[in-house]
Amino acid sequence: MTSIRKATAPDLPILSDGLRALARDIGDPYPMSDAALAEALFGPAPICHALIAGHDAPTGLALFTPLVSTSLGGTGAFVSDLWVAGTQRGLGLGERLLCGVLETSGQLWGARYLRLTVYDDNPHALRFYERLGFLRKASEHPLILMPDAAGRLRGAA
Repeated sequence: MTSIRKATAPDLPILSDGLRALARDIGDPYPMSDAALAEALFGPAPICHALIAGHDAPTGLALFTPLVSTSLGGTGAFVSDLWVAGTQRGLGLGERLLCGVLETSGQLWGARYLRLTVYDDNPHALRFYERLGFLRKASEHPLILMPDAAGRLRGAA
């Protein structure tokens, strides 16, 4: 069984490789530099955490951040990236990574729930998450303020 561990600075190259593979798998761009990822994970004020499976090459990973919801009454973790290598899919690694996120975030900031997003054009991922008990909330619509619009908003203040 593949071991899962909290990523440390020496894991940055294989973590980056896994995140690039995820981006390729889902057709997303990957503009994150290794320096920016290292700062976010291991800098003086880390804002995210990562779990990684695999030693010389990544077989799975989860990148997550703290989350607070007044409507859920506490803290959780937002899983921004979950990836399992094709050769490892269907073997329970994705579920084990999510369990690791719950355990780690629970220890770090008392997280009691997970939140994530899944693309409409990824029905396999949607079925995986729903099988684990994740719910779609039709009354919620994820929105994003892209960098250009964020710059305009900053300038308007």
